[in-house]
Amino acid sequence: MTERLDGNGAVTARALPPEGRKQGHHPAEAPASKDDLGVIQAPKGTFDPGKDSIDEEALIAEFEAEKPARHLSGKPALIVQVMGVALSLFALYWVFNPMPTQFYLPAFLMLGLSLTFLVYRGWGRSERAKESGRADNPHVVDWVLAVIAIVPFMYIISDWDGFFRRAIIPTYLDLIMGTIAILLVLEACRRTVGILVPAVVLFFFAYAYFGPYFPDPFQTSPFGWIRLVGHNVMGTQGIFGVPTEVAATYIILFTIYGAVLGASGATKFFIDLSFSAFGQSRSGPGRTVTMAGFLLGTVSGSGVATTVTLGGISWPLLRKAGYPKEHGGAVLAAAGIGAIMSPPTLGAAAFIIAALLNVSYLEVLIWATIPTLLYYLGIILAIEMDARRFKTKPVEFEAKPVGRLLLRFGYHFSSLAAIVVFMAMGMTPFRAVVYATALAFVLSFFDRQSWMTPRRIWDALATGATGALSVIPVMAAAGLIVGVMTLTGLGLKLANIIVDFAGGSLFLTALFSAISVILLGLAVPVTASFIISWVIIGPALQDVGVPAFAAAMFIFYYSVLSEVSPPTALSPFAASAITGGKPIPTMWLTWRYTLSAFLVPFIFVLSGPGIGLLMQGGVLTVLLALAVSAVAVAALAVATGGWIIGPATWLERAVIGLGSLPLLVMEPMYLAIGAAVVAAGLLLHVVRIRRHSKSLAAPEAVR
Repeated sequence: MTERLDGNGAVTARALPPEGRKQGHHPAEAPASKDDLGVIQAPKGTFDPGKDSIDEEALIAEFEAEKPARHLSGKPALIVQVMGVALSLFALYWVFNPMPTQFYLPAFLMLGLSLTFLVYRGWGRSERAKESGRADNPHVVDWVLAVIAIVPFMYIISDWDGFFRRAIIPTYLDLIMGTIAILLVLEACRRTVGILVPAVVLFFFAYAYFGPYFPDPFQTSPFGWIRLVGHNVMGTQGIFGVPTEVAATYIILFTIYGAVLGASGATKFFIDLSFSAFGQSRSGPGRTVTMAGFLLGTVSGSGVATTVTLGGISWPLLRKAGYPKEHGGAVLAAAGIGAIMSPPTLGAAAFIIAALLNVSYLEVLIWATIPTLLYYLGIILAIEMDARRFKTKPVEFEAKPVGRLLLRFGYHFSSLAAIVVFMAMGMTPFRAVVYATALAFVLSFFDRQSWMTPRRIWDALATGATGALSVIPVMAAAGLIVGVMTLTGLGLKLANIIVDFAGGSLFLTALFSAISVILLGLAVPVTASFIISWVIIGPALQDVGVPAFAAAMFIFYYSVLSEVSPPTALSPFAASAITGGKPIPTMWLTWRYTLSAFLVPFIFVLSGPGIGLLMQGGVLTVLLALAVSAVAVAALAVATGGWIIGPATWLERAVIGLGSLPLLVMEPMYLAIGAAVVAAGLLLHVVRIRRHSKSLAAPEAVR
């Protein structure tokens, strides 16, 4: 059981007297015990065990492959901690003492893969082992693989300059070590994200090897194993390409920062602030969850982890307010998924965008700001409508005032702001995040309960490393896929096929691209999905006139949204495990909450002014794009939520929903059409509501 993030201010909660509910609606039954809101009623910021308690680590391990799955103990736990601290210190040392990439990346992978074999199981754990209480520690095979993982990379490090020079004519020993390195990456990847990613890698290797036997237009020259190993292990692509470089620089440093920030008490403050920020309105609980998801997401970067952390704290609140299990789970999942697109950490794919486009990470943060706000705007509007449809009850909080919380603990925002300020001053993102980590460390001493003691520093460094472990083999595997694509030219062939199939149409190319990214995301994690999609779909979008940065952000958002797309939506499934709701209805409801996010990316690829959403093109362009997008998001929320100033009919919802679609093309004619259709739908609604009100008032006048 992990430490609960229930913190500094929001200490108790109780439901206000029940109001009348919509007939026929049966929300989740509220238990009468004191555990009803146990996660926020403990008097000193601790979790009150009871039936609302959840095992966060177990849920994260089940629904999120990118989290450690073992609960280590004894000497193995100590060994893993020592190795994790070593990996974190090595990454921090690199920031101030840069070394050649050909040396740093093999050394980083050596430690990373070795740790992965100890932290992740190679096979499932039997029920008998779980029931017996036997330690969940590595087996002999895991220790052997952890040692073997040192061999090929130590071989590379010992003569890194000569090894990379021999890429065209490798020795037999080079080929053996390169082959072992590839197999180790595939096995580590299988352990962390399942069999699909290694299977995709093997398919691409088979394609390169048997290229002449594939039909046109996929036919290619054959590439023997010597060439494949030379290109993918002994060059600057493949295992040691951009994806691995991003994992060894951006990602490891940001996971260390997140661990230090959490240990310093910031995450507790974010939760408490969210619980205290909203009053006693019926939509307050939903707003609270959304704000908490956003604040936690700024340092998490993981949709499932944020959903689970948020759910353990917030589901009793939503239940007490009257949310049905499935709708409550959908709110939790939608708020959690936003973590992957919330500045300043975003998800791992955002770091890759900066590396691929050779731009500063600050620029990527700027591009992501408005789409993130629109994403949460859509959720907030849906929550406001749900509060009226379900007649949810206000929940009273006995918590510290927001102003007092901000005055006492508001300093936790400083390190988040510092990252942006340091990068704006021209500092590299690596140094910026390290200095922000140091600032979070210093600020921890403002609260006696959160002092960064030597033990907490040790744990934060170890946690920072293990938090990046699952990404490391995935990045290396994705590098192998990219390496084969560049070697065979498959990426350009697939891009040409997409453009030809779309007939050169910008809209159809964007539509087919979105569908392709979503489908790919069903099989592989977000990061790998983005990397593969960028190689294939990035050129297709650019061929029809989409700027490179807009194409990258388009692919990024659809890679993220694969987390909510049926049938593999992990965050909704994790949320349903917390609420006790049905997984499939929870998944579809989450999709409804996030629908606006599926359409917003079209705005910045379908027309020139749309890039204003990415804060490009001047102030007027940005303001116009923001205003139009907000209207489109609101219209979509009405279409899916069914409420304006009263319940909306299907006709009104359909008209308003259709009117939002032309707004995606920010050209004068389309804007006029969309605005007119939305206005017509609103007029229909207002006229009907007024007539209904008059008909109800008429009998009263007669009396």
